[in-house]
Amino acid sequence: MLNIIGTYECKADVKGRLMFPVAFKNQLAAVLNQGFVIKRSIFEKCLELYPATEWENESTRINKLNRFKKKNVDFIRKFMSGVKSVKLDGTGRLLIPRDLINYGGIKNEIVLASVVNKIEIWDKAQYEQAVDYDPDEFGDLAEEVMGDTDTETTE
Repeated sequence: MLNIIGTYECKADVKGRLMFPVAFKNQLAAVLNQGFVIKRSIFEKCLELYPATEWENESTRINKLNRFKKKNVDFIRKFMSGVKSVKLDGTGRLLIPRDLINYGGIKNEIVLASVVNKIEIWDKAQYEQAVDYDPDEFGDLAEEVMGDTDTETTE
């Protein structure tokens, strides 16, 4: 599993192309030539960019769902909606398909934010709203999500 790190701002041209950050290219050098899969996010109005190897893992999980259950088929249809393969061009640009730009409300200024094994692509203004939080509320959320683990690190 990849562990991508970083948050970068960039601009998209009128065709929806953005210069892919060098730091991401360096981190993904071993898998960069395999391309990416881009899709709608489930919980937010942003896009998710999976390195092809990570998308294969995700697809394997999805493919295990029983397709004789309507809710599974509905989920798969929505999860796969708008999914496209993309690659960096010869100059290191990534073209975001127009339908996904519209879905994400992406304008000119974009934020690419790592989320462990994938990269979220946000309109900058929407990203700023999404990450604006009350420290106390985030502390409560962190305790709720991570507080049940009884692992301690020792040196």
